[in-house]
Amino acid sequence: MNEIPDHLDHGLQVVFIGFNPSPISGELGHHYANPRNNFWRILHQSGLTPRLYRAAEDGELLKLGYGFTNIVARPTRGAEDITREEYAQGREVLREKLERYRPDIACFVGKGVYTEFSRNAKAGWGFQEGVPVVDGVREFVAPSSSGLVRMPLEEIVGIYRELSECIQKSR
Repeated sequence: MNEIPDHLDHGLQVVFIGFNPSPISGELGHHYANPRNNFWRILHQSGLTPRLYRAAEDGELLKLGYGFTNIVARPTRGAEDITREEYAQGREVLREKLERYRPDIACFVGKGVYTEFSRNAKAGWGFQEGVPVVDGVREFVAPSSSGLVRMPLEEIVGIYRELSECIQKSR
């Protein structure tokens, strides 16, 4: 399966970081393309986007100041299929991307993504306290947008709304 290209640039407000692409995303070449994934609905309902975008429009969000990448580029059915070696390599590659592009905020789409990257097992939702992995890049942990997540969608949207409100204040 194909890797999905990152959507990164200098001067971004937020880079959304997932575990890795799903097989459907790999086939279609777009982030969060599985129709059972709630990512695009969450962004819209939380106020992060002015309208409901489709996965095929993921590159358009650069215009809003949002980018996309993953800790592991290889598409898999689930995060449990990612090897320890892939995570180790992915941590280094992701750190390099964040150091190069320096977004204001790194939003980890899933607590597990953040704990794999930061090696910090104690993470709560929202902005993380303490020293960030990449100096000057604020870290925000949001629930996974997968349709398999058992947390109510309204609760997930509420956590993303905290990110949206922070961005609105900085504009």
